Amino acid sequence: MKNIYAFEEEESFEKFKDTIESFSERLKKYQFILEEYYALNDLPKGIVWTSEELATRVFSDIPLPAYTNENLIYITPDLSAWRKLFIKQLGDFKQSKIVNFYRNISENHLFTILAHELTHHSDLFLDEFDDDRADSIWFEEGMCDYLSRKITLGEKEFNEITNVEKNLVNFFKDKYGNHSLDNFGSESYYGSLSSIMFDYWRSFLTVKYLVEVRSNNDIRQVFDEYHNWDNKGRKIPLTEYFNLNLKTP
Repeated sequence: MKNIYAFEEEESFEKFKDTIESFSERLKKYQFILEEYYALNDLPKGIVWTSEELATRVFSDIPLPAYTNENLIYITPDLSAWRKLFIKQLGDFKQSKIVNFYRNISENHLFTILAHELTHHSDLFLDEFDDDRADSIWFEEGMCDYLSRKITLGEKEFNEITNVEKNLVNFFKDKYGNHSLDNFGSESYYGSLSSIMFDYWRSFLTVKYLVEVRSNNDIRQVFDEYHNWDNKGRKIPLTEYFNLNLKTP
């Protein structure tokens, strides 16, 4: 993968140069794991390292400064911008412990976002980038979160982000939890930041439940069921196929 730098000032590149180099090296190790165990067969052509403003207003209108398509991953390495975004996503949630968690979130968590975007390129996921990708996007997004976090974070950090997102889902479920995970699609990006992130939080928690509880940590079993659902013609929603039948995890 090529590293492509898209900053308006040279000073911005210099500011994030060390982070970019560190993340690039770490990503090679994560890439190897995906290639070895999770069918990462075709890499994107490059990573566009850029600012939050360019990522969300010029290259795309997606409100999150990290996303991927078939050819490129776009991400800002600006940790301060991510911290502000994570605080903004909390909306009316004011619990000081969680506010402080996001206010001081580490580069390790920022790296999981980059790893998440690369995970989308695994051939274990059924839909292509140009597909509608509406009827199982929750599974792909949740699994990308799960794998990137489980593989790259230590146990303490993994449990910490899990507990934070459980609290957020519990807080926001009455406001945003009135639709099935199967309706998690591109239309989500037209809501508030909290409503957008709500579906990511519960997708991650649902996949974690499927892997660690329902499948006794056998992630291959979860993927096999996902593929069986597709092979049988997707006749019922994926949440129903997994016998979840719940709006929230």
